[in-house]
Amino acid sequence: MTVPQVSVIIPTHNRVGFLSTAIGSVLQQSFQNFEMLVVDDASTDETANLRERFPDTRIRWLRHDKPRGGAAARNTGIVHSRGEYIAFLDDDDEWFPEKLARQMEVMLNSAPEVAAVYTGYLVVDRASGKISGRMTPKLSGDLSQALLAANPIGGTSCMLLKRSCLEQVGLFDESLPSFQDRDLWIRISRKFHFDYVPDALLNYYVHGKKVWTNLEALERGLETMLRKYGSSAAFRKSCSGRYLFFGIKFCEADQIGKGKAALLKAIRLDPYRIKPYIYFLLTLLGPKIFMKARESKGEIFVGLGVTNS
Repeated sequence: MTVPQVSVIIPTHNRVGFLSTAIGSVLQQSFQNFEMLVVDDASTDETANLRERFPDTRIRWLRHDKPRGGAAARNTGIVHSRGEYIAFLDDDDEWFPEKLARQMEVMLNSAPEVAAVYTGYLVVDRASGKISGRMTPKLSGDLSQALLAANPIGGTSCMLLKRSCLEQVGLFDESLPSFQDRDLWIRISRKFHFDYVPDALLNYYVHGKKVWTNLEALERGLETMLRKYGSSAAFRKSCSGRYLFFGIKFCEADQIGKGKAALLKAIRLDPYRIKPYIYFLLTLLGPKIFMKARESKGEIFVGLGVTNS
């Protein structure tokens, strides 16, 4: 049996309506030397019936008996894959036809220390189809410090990796309910370099079922990431911004106690950031005052001369 050059891994859980679009976008790639592993994380919808719609022999269907999460599903795909290179596609995203070809061109012509090639992407509202943002790659080479300060790469759908790098740094951390991608990118950056294709080559769809809408999962993941990388001042500062976001969102959801706790964490992680102090003071005035002030936040911050986030 001929070994495919690229293994494409699609984890999925109860998103049959999205999954068919993702699979179709892989089959339509101009680069065709691939296998596709669809890892069903114990879906209870009609996901299994898609096998009949996609009889392509390059598709391998794997299934977990019980839900284990996206990181575990990707790891299952990696373990069962055969390609020298590995690409990931979330079940609710969509590649453009030249995506793999452009990445492989960069990868095959890059220096030996490059183990990862990422691409730009469009942020698209799933319901309306409206483009709400664009991520344009700008950083290459040693990204070990940049990835502690932020995630300039993005999620898994834009990434192509050498299998050999995963053999050295390990697979996705299954203990993380969120931030699994950034965690892996950080670990890769400590041993290898990155390169990129500057163009947007996929649609990253935004909808209500994204993990980024689950504040509790995000907060648990961030706590684990802090235990891993909290010795870095740059990482602590980036986490302060996350906790500021959590604090605001919790308060907007009328969970003032959780909001206060998150805002205090933002302050501890970066005492020089002004906005967490202001929002924390607003929580002391009660939910109604908080929301009213939140609605007029622009006037509040301008009046106070605050411009940093």
